[in-house]
Amino acid sequence: MAFMEDGDVPSSVHQLPAVSDGVKLAAVATFLYLIVRYLNLKSPAAPPDVFYRDTALSQYLLKSCPLLTQEYVPPLLWGKSGHFQTLLYGKMGRVSTPTPRGARTFLSMPDGATASYDTFDALREHSTGADVTMVICPGIGNHSEKNYIRTFVDYSQRRGYRCAVLNHLGALPDTELTSPRMFTYGCTWELEALVVQVKRVFPRTLLVLVGFSLGGNIVCKFLGENRANQARVLCCVSVCQGYSALRAQETFLQWDQCRRFYNFILANNMKKLILKHRSSFSSFSSSSVDDSDMKQLHLLTSLTQVDDQVMRKFHHHDSLREYYEKESCVHYIHQVSVPLLLVNSGDDPLVHPSLLDIPRTLAESMSNVMFARTQHGGHMGFYEGALLPQPLSWMDKLLLQYTDAVCTWAQQQDPQDPQDPQDRQARQQDRVLGRATRTRTRPTPGTLGDSGGRGDEEEP
Repeated sequence: MAFMEDGDVPSSVHQLPAVSDGVKLAAVATFLYLIVRYLNLKSPAAPPDVFYRDTALSQYLLKSCPLLTQEYVPPLLWGKSGHFQTLLYGKMGRVSTPTPRGARTFLSMPDGATASYDTFDALREHSTGADVTMVICPGIGNHSEKNYIRTFVDYSQRRGYRCAVLNHLGALPDTELTSPRMFTYGCTWELEALVVQVKRVFPRTLLVLVGFSLGGNIVCKFLGENRANQARVLCCVSVCQGYSALRAQETFLQWDQCRRFYNFILANNMKKLILKHRSSFSSFSSSSVDDSDMKQLHLLTSLTQVDDQVMRKFHHHDSLREYYEKESCVHYIHQVSVPLLLVNSGDDPLVHPSLLDIPRTLAESMSNVMFARTQHGGHMGFYEGALLPQPLSWMDKLLLQYTDAVCTWAQQQDPQDPQDPQDRQARQQDRVLGRATRTRTRPTPGTLGDSGGRGDEEEP
């Protein structure tokens, strides 16, 4: 029998450390690859893609809004990931959030609901000398107390804008419902009541409408439902909306870009909001939502299921398809004639890239529409900064650049304004729109980029 000497060690034993080092190196390489891949670090910063028709107004806006032609540079390491931007927005909204002081107004609706909005006075005179009110419609389940809204309001106040922020029905904490319904994806009743009230209280003011996410759908639908709604409106801006709920709900069930996960999170948040008002729904005899709906709600895992079980019933829609069709701005947005800026991010995990064909087609066919699509930004993120995010986002700055430019354009078109301030502001709006008079006819709803047109069907 052969025995090994003390110095005789099998070669495989000498190779073990080398094999171990190789595994470690492969693990580190894999980890680094995943970081580069999922943080999108190889993607270069770039200016937004801007789609528009070549007009005097669009050329002026491009010159007056440098953010539309300059690179949007997101924060280092994490800023090029749409997921990180979206999750950071969802967690804290903005950093170093100011606390603007405002006054809350409650409005009684015809069906017994109580709408509310908060008004924040301008902190300085607007650069044009005009009285301009920024009407702001927040995202899903949001209100004036959210950090991103407070940041944008404070920035707008310091630029000379009065702000009126809609609080979505049922979204405010510690505020009970006074009728058996909440806000929905496209109901414009509360926004209309806000606009009417602002025009009444400030008879000389001009309006700028701004909508974030779901709020973007609402402001565009509101303006397109009736041309009379566009009276005294200088312009409108929509950020990160999906345009067609019918097409969006199909993409929300897909797992690419973790969209199904976001769907679950949003559905869970909506369930909490609805269940918070469970006692209110049960106290109204006219409620279309009963206890069986509330019990079933606990089992639902997607927004589509929540919409079908509860949300569509607030306005007595017979089917989910009918609810999505009637509440999507895609059927009305082509009736908007005021300057309209649509902003979306190409890496938004909530808005599928196929939905962005809708604003692109609109911008290429209508002279008043401009569509800006950034490469990065996620859903409502658009953070800037070297590593840590700055208090103001790229989105905040762009919106004020655009609205300032439209206000200045209106003033420059005819320097010899009439002496009466109200008549002067009416003339300013007409010059922005490029027409002599404002029409008051009700449009016929149509369809852009979606199936299932509604012809002459009226909005309920």
